[in-house]
Amino acid sequence: MVQSPLNDYLVLEERRNGRDALKVLIYLNSNQNSCNQQIIQQVVIKLLYDQPSASVGRTDVASVTPWSAPIIWEGTFDPTLIDSIYKQQNLTIATTAFALGKYTRFVKDFLESAEEHYFVGFRVHYYLFTDQPESVPEVKMGENRSLTVLKVQSLNRWQDISMKRMEKLEKLIENELSSEVYDYIFCLDIDGKFYGRWGAESLGRLVGVIHPWFYNVPRNQFTYERRPESLAYIPAGEGDYYYAGAAFGGTLEDVLHLTKTCSKQLKIDAANSIEALWQEESHLNKYFLLNKPSKLLSPEYMWRSISEGAAQIKIVRFTSVPKNYAEVRPNT
Repeated sequence: MVQSPLNDYLVLEERRNGRDALKVLIYLNSNQNSCNQQIIQQVVIKLLYDQPSASVGRTDVASVTPWSAPIIWEGTFDPTLIDSIYKQQNLTIATTAFALGKYTRFVKDFLESAEEHYFVGFRVHYYLFTDQPESVPEVKMGENRSLTVLKVQSLNRWQDISMKRMEKLEKLIENELSSEVYDYIFCLDIDGKFYGRWGAESLGRLVGVIHPWFYNVPRNQFTYERRPESLAYIPAGEGDYYYAGAAFGGTLEDVLHLTKTCSKQLKIDAANSIEALWQEESHLNKYFLLNKPSKLLSPEYMWRSISEGAAQIKIVRFTSVPKNYAEVRPNT
């Protein structure tokens, strides 16, 4: 604790993020008694940070959807301020990933980079689905962070692995997570690596990530499912954004409804001998068309490659790692 140059304040904490500084101050309203001792009558916590602007901000990207949901880009939030708000809520975030077959090789980088960048300072519980629990490496976890390994059946087609994810996530939430104290859940691809902050700015009721290959193209180029026979069907001329199946999240209630709906529709398609173009990603995009996300994350949160840039991408937070799909995926 240091004395502040501001009269009647004590600076409890000061943290810097680039040019911005946030100070947590306690205001001392005091009187003097006969022994010349201070008597603290009132304590008020104040946050000092740069004044927000209603007229100055990023002009190279859209930061809000037509239904008034924020789109999170670098420069649209103050990370220190937003963490100070959410950390008061004592949140716990469940995080799931699937590592089947040769994809277990990506677990170490995923977890180690997550421990460095993903919800740092928050309680996080990772749930890893794998057919090879013995291949999961030891990774040192930080305080209030843990890993649970869940054994699942091996599958021969990567498309089947993709289509089974929604069902597995639905059952996990229903059978295990709903009885625990979890506030949010994120479902991420294991073949990704964190390179920058992924924090409380991403939290929302229902969260989608804009696909890195389709964030700046017209929707007639989106790879939606275009066959009317599939329940993932989106007609030409319709659609908002193209969302990545590699990352989505929200509250347990909302993600449960999402996974339950997509799982049911995947099963109906399968019964009708239809497989959507991009399996669960196609059904996710149909779900988000009918159930608008309350928050969108920019392609910073699922970028193409750490070695690839774009004018709008000021920071790469999470990206797919380079790989030979023919080597790591079954039946490719």
